[in-house]
Amino acid sequence: MPESYAFLKGHGTENDFVLLPDHDGSIHGELTPERVRALCDRRAGIGGDGVVRVIRTAAYDGPDAALVRGQDAEWFMDYRNSDGSLSEMCGNGIRVFVRHLVDAGLVDASAPVPVATRGGLKTLTLDDDLVTADMGRPKVLGQTVVGVGLHSWPARHVDMGNPHAVALVDALEDAGTLYDEPAYDRETYPHGVNVEFVVRRGERHVAMRVHERGSGETRSCGTGACAVMVASALADGLVAEGTPPTADVSYRVDVPGGTLTVSWTADDRVLLTGPAVVVASGTTCL
Repeated sequence: MPESYAFLKGHGTENDFVLLPDHDGSIHGELTPERVRALCDRRAGIGGDGVVRVIRTAAYDGPDAALVRGQDAEWFMDYRNSDGSLSEMCGNGIRVFVRHLVDAGLVDASAPVPVATRGGLKTLTLDDDLVTADMGRPKVLGQTVVGVGLHSWPARHVDMGNPHAVALVDALEDAGTLYDEPAYDRETYPHGVNVEFVVRRGERHVAMRVHERGSGETRSCGTGACAVMVASALADGLVAEGTPPTADVSYRVDVPGGTLTVSWTADDRVLLTGPAVVVASGTTCL
């Protein structure tokens, strides 16, 4: 029988993850795509939208170790989508990651917590139940098109450390079931893309659905909420094209699993704030 090892289950606005506390890189072995898929299986496994390995940067020995260790952070978020593919970043996952570090007494909750990711260094702060992640500078890369079935929409290409295509629609139901991946420009997104469908709910208030590459439709997407906020602020004329905001701009972003607050600051940083909860722990031999 395979060796048993510890896991945690957590979520941020119901975007859920299997966390593997492999702090010193000694207990979990190779994190293969097959293993990730087994862990994320909602019937035969633990279930989740992805797997987050919690590991010290000094202990990580993957092929991109030089990139990881070049960031000024003790901890590295080694994130995989539920299909086993690598991902640069996960805005909800990184908040759960830091929640675990705090709960385990591995970081000081009263000080900013730097975390290395494949999408660059991210810094997080805690305020009781809420965790804020500084997601860095957004990259607004122009227009594209996405489609579902016979319908298509113009979309804004926003990079938040991972790629997004944000489409403003008349109703969230227009996106259909999202069982299948929406159509998108393969040349623009050779490694796939997260596609967000957005409706306005009020002043600086939007709602979204998302199809995440490698995971399908999820109840929330943190980097997606950031991309949606950036695209909405531009579409609403609150921020001029090609420039950062002249003053901080904040939006409420409703997702199926709850509510996130996203701010685009005058120094061109995007801040993602929302809950992060660890709901279970146990052992698995998957």
